[in-house]
Amino acid sequence: MIQVGIVGGTGYTALELLKLLALHPHVEVAAVTSRDASFPRLSEVHPELNGVYDLTFELLDVDTLCERVDLVFCCLPHAASAEIVRQLLERDVRVIDFSADYRLNDVTTFEQWYGVTHPDPDRVGSVVYGLPEFFRNQIESANLVANPGCFPTSALIPLLPLLADGLIEPDHVIVDAKTGVSGAGRKANLKFHFPECNDSITAYSVGNHRHAPEMEHLIQRVCNVDSGVTFTAHLAPMTRGILATIYVQPTSGVDVEAVQKSWQTVYEEEPFVRMVHQPPATRHVVSSNFCDIAVFSARRGLVIVAAIDNLIKGASGAAVQNMNVMLGFQETTALLPSNGERVTSSS
Repeated sequence: MIQVGIVGGTGYTALELLKLLALHPHVEVAAVTSRDASFPRLSEVHPELNGVYDLTFELLDVDTLCERVDLVFCCLPHAASAEIVRQLLERDVRVIDFSADYRLNDVTTFEQWYGVTHPDPDRVGSVVYGLPEFFRNQIESANLVANPGCFPTSALIPLLPLLADGLIEPDHVIVDAKTGVSGAGRKANLKFHFPECNDSITAYSVGNHRHAPEMEHLIQRVCNVDSGVTFTAHLAPMTRGILATIYVQPTSGVDVEAVQKSWQTVYEEEPFVRMVHQPPATRHVVSSNFCDIAVFSARRGLVIVAAIDNLIKGASGAAVQNMNVMLGFQETTALLPSNGERVTSSS
């Protein structure tokens, strides 16, 4: 059994991660840390785990933790995460990092968008991005994987094949995405209070959302093109899920069929990307690691729609998928039925 630890285990992504790992036949959760010195049991913080784990939260001691685990999921906020990740790597423990600390290509961009000094600047730009559909070979041997952001996942999966094939104009990409309230995390915040967000939808971080440069950096990294992505996030009155509506301008002669052919070439053997013909909906992917994508013709260009669960394919499911690749397990383990059969869409 592979022993894993979770650093920062009180949030929603950690809860989903623990639920997935409980289904994994080759992994055992050895430790879960929290800054709560009262040392609550996991089931006190996450009642869903009552009877699933017999564990108590513990304060983080890097040396002690590294003696007990082979791999760590780091679920800390940006900047706070990199400082711990650096210490874990120095002790030869493999890490999957949920924060944005290692996703971008350069320190200057990170510090500009996140407003903090990076604690581990020398690694920035050389860390494998945890999107197995494009970086599987690098993930296999990586000691550190940067788990993708949820919004970038919903946009990059449909966009990267098309930009790589030159099927759409890179400077005419508009990503309009709606997310459930869980995307803001578990920490109390007035604007995510039920009376504030129920029966309402609102845009936020308009023009300066931190996931925009992540999208652009990954497009440059994979497709070797500079892309001007216009990205706007919206808070929707639902618990979980992301629906991304993406407006693109096709290059000469490109139609819906050409887009579908490009996707088919890249994703035919991918277990978690489903090409559908009806508009994707968040209810079709909730609590799953699937990304549903579809394309439609419009009067002026093409419209792409993608749906994911922000807590699974946008976070914890992707992390388990990355772990499976890193450790040589079947990639779908704990993410699909135990027989490994692919679940097909209803389209």
